Amino acid sequence: MRFSRLWLGLLVAWLLPGFVNAVETAKRPNFVFIVSEDNSVHYLRLYGNELGITPNIERLAAEGLTFNHAFSAAPVCSVARTTLATGMHAPRVGFQYHRKSALANLPLGVKPWSQVLREQGYYTTNNAKTDYNFKVNMKQAWDMSSNKATWRKRPDKDKPFFHMQSFGDSHESRLHFPLKQMETPTKTSPDDVVLQPYFPDTPIMRYTKARYYDRMGMIDGHVGRIVSQLKEDGLLEDTFVFYFGDHGGVMPRSKGYAYESGLHVPLVVRIPKNFRHLVDHKRGDRTDGFVSFIDFGPTVLNLAGITPHKEIDGRPFLGTGVSALDLAKRDEVFGHADRFDEKFDMVRTYRKGKWKYIRNYQAYYADGLQNNYRYRQLAYDNWRDLYRVDRLNPVQRQFFERRPVEQLFNLESDPHEVKNLAADPTYAKRLGDMRRLLRDKMKSINDLSFYHENRMVSAALEDGVAFGREHAKQISRLSDLADLALRPFSEVQQTLTQALQSKGVLRRYWALKVCTNFGNKAKPLAKVAEPLLDDKNLMTRVRAAEFLGSIKAVDPMPTLYGVVNTAETEQAVMIAFNTIVYLRDQIGHKYDPSKVNLKFNKGEVYRRVQYLAGTEPNTNY
Repeated sequence: MRFSRLWLGLLVAWLLPGFVNAVETAKRPNFVFIVSEDNSVHYLRLYGNELGITPNIERLAAEGLTFNHAFSAAPVCSVARTTLATGMHAPRVGFQYHRKSALANLPLGVKPWSQVLREQGYYTTNNAKTDYNFKVNMKQAWDMSSNKATWRKRPDKDKPFFHMQSFGDSHESRLHFPLKQMETPTKTSPDDVVLQPYFPDTPIMRYTKARYYDRMGMIDGHVGRIVSQLKEDGLLEDTFVFYFGDHGGVMPRSKGYAYESGLHVPLVVRIPKNFRHLVDHKRGDRTDGFVSFIDFGPTVLNLAGITPHKEIDGRPFLGTGVSALDLAKRDEVFGHADRFDEKFDMVRTYRKGKWKYIRNYQAYYADGLQNNYRYRQLAYDNWRDLYRVDRLNPVQRQFFERRPVEQLFNLESDPHEVKNLAADPTYAKRLGDMRRLLRDKMKSINDLSFYHENRMVSAALEDGVAFGREHAKQISRLSDLADLALRPFSEVQQTLTQALQSKGVLRRYWALKVCTNFGNKAKPLAKVAEPLLDDKNLMTRVRAAEFLGSIKAVDPMPTLYGVVNTAETEQAVMIAFNTIVYLRDQIGHKYDPSKVNLKFNKGEVYRRVQYLAGTEPNTNY
């Protein structure tokens, strides 16, 4: 017996190194997401801006992989974070509207991937933002979700974890300050900042941007603190650390807007030594491969050895089966912007390499159309005031004027997207190619924004994916109708006439939007459109008033007063008020608040009421 035990001990000792290695190999990595709110790549030295000094983020990059082309799917927080949490395109599911008026269901069987991790043995924590636009059981999605959540509270210290940490020091609200604040110096000198070409060069603009650089310095401090905690716990080399922005921002024309300033985010992934074998890159590398928020969940699941649900839209960019060469070849990304707060829009973007295509489905709305929260920032007010007194050059004026229906930018020569090449015959083939790529993408996901929000909330949110598949042919036809705006009016006048007289309510609705995109060119259709002011569908009435008011064929306000006074849903009232603001501010129609008797006067509706009455909060400017 003693002899046997001796040999057994020797055998174990001989096998022990291999045994330990096997255990180590079987271990699963931890994941930490460090998220800075409202910042794009344009404010970090890591991406070429010398004033964006972030040594802790740069240290992560030296020990990991820097992504030159990472993109939020949407330029505003709730939509971006919902996309991040699900790995699904927002317009496919129905959660594309910021400050949701109703929550969408995920398709049957699909769960937030934090919940999938949890069910597969991970301890999952979120600190602390949860502005999701879909229905979720928070106790199933997270072990802890609060401003006290941390991996350090997991009861089993051997359990792998996923922790998401958000920091708001870079949030838009941090640039809501009164004029008196400018008496307090910033660490970054306003004299040193370089302003985007679409900004007027004013002390307010310079101070605001300098202040934002200072806020990014705070973010960098938070990154350093989280990394230090992991190191103290002996976990750093077992943990993939992702640092990224939740979308662009936060100077004017960024957050909420589908330009690169709103979509192109920094992303650095620190590669832990103990799991370097899962990544086909050297530490310190950079990649030009395109990745989007839909890809983050599949990537984490892939690194953890978990297969994502078949309905997930994204694909992994790290881990088993993903080579550096494969990643480098990815050069396309889809983006979108719909309503944010009380400002409605429908913008779709497609980027391929250096080319960026933007489709403005409601091009008649200026980018600068009122949004109360935006205009609490002095820089927005300052910019608009200069526009009103005609002290801006043509590039600076673009933000406050109607947009082209489509835009094409060469981001290599025009990184700030101010020179639209869509009308240049030299780029006709490129324009056509990009247009087709976007159209095919939207049809492939059955983009639900072809249904106005009032309709989508009432009909599609039980299962947006299933609804989209069921109505795929209708969505495709509505997409084709909307694209009539891309052709000369003379070629489509007859088709639009027929659509305005169609029995299909959505065909009438979209035909009116196309007419408004044509502007005065569509005046010959005014008489055909006038009966639609009394259409049985309230949303069609709104679009009829919008079109006819935009060409000054009628006074649109009585129709719109009727809609806001009789509508049975908050969404319908919001849509009508957006049109009222457009017609008053951009076209010059008079608004009489005494004609309005609201059933709904809260949230986004209340913001419009405040603005039209001149009582919205200001910034003491």
